[in-house]
This record gives sequence, C-alpha cells and structure tokens, in this order.
Amino acid sequence: MNISAVPQKQHRALIGCEESGKVRDALRARGVDATSCDILTSRATGPHIQADLLAILNDGWDALIAFPPCTDLCVSGAKHFAAKQATGRQEAAVAFFMAVANADIPRIAIENPIGIMSTRWRKPDQIIQPWMFGHYETKATCLWLKGLPLLVPTYRTAEECRVALGIAPGTKPAARIHRMAPGPDRARLRSETYDGIAAAMADQWASIINTIPTDLLSSPVMSGKRRGQGTGSRRINPEYSVMA
Repeated sequence: MNISAVPQKQHRALIGCEESGKVRDALRARGVDATSCDILTSRATGPHIQADLLAILNDGWDALIAFPPCTDLCVSGAKHFAAKQATGRQEAAVAFFMAVANADIPRIAIENPIGIMSTRWRKPDQIIQPWMFGHYETKATCLWLKGLPLLVPTYRTAEECRVALGIAPGTKPAARIHRMAPGPDRARLRSETYDGIAAAMADQWASIINTIPTDLLSSPVMSGKRRGQGTGSRRINPEYSVMA
C-alpha cells in the first residue's frame, strides 16, 4: 500500500465497542482525533458516543478500530453454540461483525478472540498475545486489518517478556482472563484491552491514521491482500463480502 508521508491534519478515528477508553486515549495522546463508541457510557473521561456502532459507521471516519461483541462468536463458548444458533444470536453477531468489516472506511482493524469468524469469513491477518506487549499473560487475540500494518511485538517470545519483567524462571504466563471468577464485571474485565496492546496500536498506527493514503483501497471489503498486512492468500467466504 502506498501511503503519503505528509500528515495533512488530525484524522478522525472511531474506536468501536470500547467503553474503557484505553485505545481512544492512547491514540489521542499521539495526535489522533479519536472518539470511542459503545452502547454503555465511557468509564474514562473523553470523547465518547453512547450509541449503536452501526448507526454512526458512515459518518466520515478516516479509521476504525473495533472490538465487536465476541460472546456468541468465540470458541470458548462453543458448548453453547447450538442454543445461540437456535435463537439467532450467533447470526446476529456475525451480521454485526461483517457490517463493521465492510464499512466504507479506508483503515480498519477488528479485534476478536479465536472464534468462528476465521471460517465464516476469513482467517485473521495476525494473532497476538499479551506477552508480546509486556503483559506476562496468555489470551490469543485475532486482528483483521485493512489499510493498517501488522503490529510489531515488543517481545518475540514469552521467555523474552518474562526476563524483561524480572519474573522468576519456570513461571508460565498467567491465564488470568480464562480463569477469571464469575461476577458482575467479568464480561467487561475479560474484554478490556491490555494497556500494552493499546499503546502498541497508538505508537504504530497513529502516524498512518493521520496521513492521507495516495492509493486508497478500491473496495470497502477487507481483502487481506494489501502489502504489509500479512499473507495475501486469505480465503474470503463470498457470502459475507460486499459487492464492489
């Protein structure tokens, strides 16, 4: 992808399905005019739209970083898939995800845990772990990207992260998210973006968001075939692709 090197202005980035404000605030600290959106109020002071994300997708955003609800999509809830399919919840979640993916916005990143969208649509461009960005924990997280490059990890291995943080040898990365006890805040805490990942997104994507691409993508569909976005051999399920 050919990107102009001359920043033109603060471009507008929408952080979808985020009520923590972490990615929004990290981007704003690096010069991006970022606004979060969620059906809940924001827990952190800052620009926030309390609304259905789909209602504002076409409001002229330059970039979108979205965290669609994963409850009905992730494989950790596979034992409940039959019930979710019977009630239509899973198809509704797929439709929401694909509406985000097909948004007519030049730069898009979608984050979700390992789930059915890898087969219902296409494989992600990247799978990241918290230990790659300074949190000695495991939580495999998928990124689907359009107009944005793969995130460059701070640490190449979990062992590098352990050593850097001064954690005792032989200690395995914590599975804190997977073992989180039930409670009223469990869903919110499980979905919250790690500080290190939010910082990496801002550090590596802010300058790209704030430049005008000289080769805008020709289709609103996230094809996964652009340079610098992982492999170009991603298979896309045509059932979920928008006609160009």
